[in-house]
Amino acid sequence: MLVDSHCHLNFRDLADNLPAVLDAMHANGVEHALCVGVTLKEFPQVLAIAERNAHIYASVGIHPDYEDEEEASVEELVRLASHPKVVAIGETGLDYFRLQGDLEWQRARFRLHIRAAIASDKPLIIHTRNAAEDTLRILREEGAERVGGVMHCFTESWEVAEQAMAMGFYISFSGIVTFKNAVALKEVAMRVPLERMLVETDSPFLAPIPYRGKINQPAYVRHVAQAIADLRAIPLETVAEATTRNFFRLFKQAAACN
Repeated sequence: MLVDSHCHLNFRDLADNLPAVLDAMHANGVEHALCVGVTLKEFPQVLAIAERNAHIYASVGIHPDYEDEEEASVEELVRLASHPKVVAIGETGLDYFRLQGDLEWQRARFRLHIRAAIASDKPLIIHTRNAAEDTLRILREEGAERVGGVMHCFTESWEVAEQAMAMGFYISFSGIVTFKNAVALKEVAMRVPLERMLVETDSPFLAPIPYRGKINQPAYVRHVAQAIADLRAIPLETVAEATTRNFFRLFKQAAACN
């Protein structure tokens, strides 16, 4: 059994064909998925998918790329996270690649999400791009080790992975680990302990080989797990069992829903 620890089933490319997407998941042994929120405006869509499907879970948060979104309060995030199918706060974090200039608003939003995660006692889903130093610093300053979480779609160095794991975070690999030019990331995937690893699609983005360039979907997380298994010269089943166990260990609310 596999779990897609990060996907966006409410995005049009998947939502318009959701029954077939869910059928493909099952056919490929992907029995659970976490549908991740990126804005509060779209959160009702995310939650509705989780409510209608016992094997789908939700998170609530505002992605750092959405500059013009109305900011949430800690209290509002905690209230929304109180729903039994909401298992995490995020995705949240920092992105210095897509946006330039004074990004103090991103850092303030990030801190707010961490505080909401601590208040709701739910783990964080972290997005970081070209911002690893500030991401780790703010996590430490805000005491994020109290709830932990996952460094989603990880593309950073082994040193960043080590520091994140020291704060109780898991490292999640996406379809990028299947790309031929992702040499450094493949090395990280060989070093991260299996007990600290998750797999994801980030669908509908970042489809793994052999589907690169096409619309991604949770069923394809099997190719991410297979790539890691091949790198480590271990059976696919070993990666599947470890990452599934890790998912339910981290997202305790998901385990409570089963």
